[in-house]
Amino acid sequence: MDQLSYKTRFVSKREHQKSWYIIDAQGLTLGRMCTKVASILRGKHKPSYTPHDDAGDNVIILNCGKIHLSGNKWSQKEYLRYSGYPGGQKSIIAKDLNVKNPKSMIETAVKGMLPKSPLGKQMFRKLHLFEGVDHPHAAQKPVTFKLD
Repeated sequence: MDQLSYKTRFVSKREHQKSWYIIDAQGLTLGRMCTKVASILRGKHKPSYTPHDDAGDNVIILNCGKIHLSGNKWSQKEYLRYSGYPGGQKSIIAKDLNVKNPKSMIETAVKGMLPKSPLGKQMFRKLHLFEGVDHPHAAQKPVTFKLD
């Protein structure tokens, strides 16, 4: 037998088909939704997935402020940030952060699920968040993605 037939063939960057998906976050649990979104951004839902290449698709998330958190997380979950100076650590609970900036909860969750590398930053740039139902990406003809 010919040994060339056993060689693994990787899909090049030009051969990846990039799609656009819309997800309506209203009533969806934050963590469960973000794991699916991170998987789509990485391209793990495609048979042509390769870990060292950006094969993922673009994701549009609508109604970011209407997500759901289970249990008492609205009053107990804290988001920390640190300025780098002594005494510069600040915290905010999920309920207040959702009022102040609803997109940041989803950004933080998805960014934590992507690789910590330049490739992960490139994948994160394909995430588009909107607080309402209007978005400027209608020309890309996005397809509704069902999270079941």
